[in-house]
Formats: sequence, C-alpha cells, structure tokens
Amino acid sequence: MSKGLFITFEGTEGCGKSTQIKLLAEHLQAIGHRVRTLREPGGTPIGEEIRHTLKHSHANTAMTAEAELLLMNASRAQLVREIIRPALAAGEMVLSDRFYDSTTAYQGYGRELDLNQVKSVIDFAVGETRPNLTLFLHVPSEVSAERLRSRQSTLPFVRDRIEEADRKFFERVAHGFGVIAAGEPQRVKFINGARPADVVCASIWEIVQPLLPKVGRW
Repeated sequence: MSKGLFITFEGTEGCGKSTQIKLLAEHLQAIGHRVRTLREPGGTPIGEEIRHTLKHSHANTAMTAEAELLLMNASRAQLVREIIRPALAAGEMVLSDRFYDSTTAYQGYGRELDLNQVKSVIDFAVGETRPNLTLFLHVPSEVSAERLRSRQSTLPFVRDRIEEADRKFFERVAHGFGVIAAGEPQRVKFINGARPADVVCASIWEIVQPLLPKVGRW
C-alpha cells in the first residue's frame, strides 16, 4: 500500500486547475507535507517530449485520434513508474494536473473513440496506480471559452493542437467529464470552478483536509 496521497485535478480548458494546484500545494507544504506537482502529458523527460509532439509541434497536424490516445498513455506509463509510484511510496502528496479521466473525456468522448478500447489502454498504462481523490473543476462552456481567449491574449503564443478543436468537441469533453463524475462519486468530487479562486480553494480544502490524517497508514 502506498503511504502518500494521490490527488488529480480535471476539467475542460480554462477551468482553473493550475491555479488551484498551486494553492493546494502551498497549503499542504505550509502544514509540513512533502508535495509533488505534475502535469499530463509530461512530467518526465520522455513525457515532455511526447507533450511537445502531441500539443505544440507543427508536424502533428495529421495525427489520428488513435495515435493521440497511445501517445498520451505512453507519457502516462512513464510518469506512473518513474515518478508517481516512488513518490507515493515515500509518503509524498502527489498533485497531478490531469490523469486518465482526461483521456476518457478527451479521447473517448471528445474524439469519439471506443470507450472500452480507451479503458483497456489506460489500464495497461497505469496498472493499479489510481487517484485517491479527483477534483473535477466545472465551468460553463462560455466561461471556459472566455478564459481560454484571455490566456491566449496575455501569454506568449504557443500553439496547442488540442485547443484547436471545435466547440462540439469541447461539448463532448464536458459531457464526458460529467458522466465520469456521476459514475464515481466517491472518488470524483464536483467543484464549481466559476467562483472566485479563493472560494474554490476553500471548497477544495474542505474535501482534502479530512483525508490527511490517513496519510502514513495506507
């Protein structure tokens, strides 16, 4: 049994995951926990190269949905074995910006790949490594779109192939996340991400804090 706690953050584009991971990490560190923050795809040297191929490379325009699925999970398989499992065994709090629920939502529902095949690939990539808690930050589609536009206008432009998908794709992704959350209410907790960041942070802490005394006995 792992000694640490594995928390994943999920949601559509612009839902505020990065901000909330940073705030939770700071809170956990302030009370004495060792914290590891990760992102998917990526998190390892191999994974970061895969991330560039998936999202930013100008040579990726012909990528099929099937190739996308396999590359996402190649990055994940490396991350699980190189970083996540050792960190949990050492008692660290592992916070990940996306994990396999994103694959189900984006490649399964969004790209409309066969959900059973998607699950089989995920299972092979992660084995028995599963989140203790998943925080699903939900924002309405119009809020997501506005935050995405704002981010793209204020930050140096970096092409992201995933963000180039059409509105129908992101509607399917949002639906997929909703199905996931409804199907696993014990693990996946719904968070209204459209509220001010400090209010969202407080809601997250109410969910996370009761789990912390268990750390060290798992």
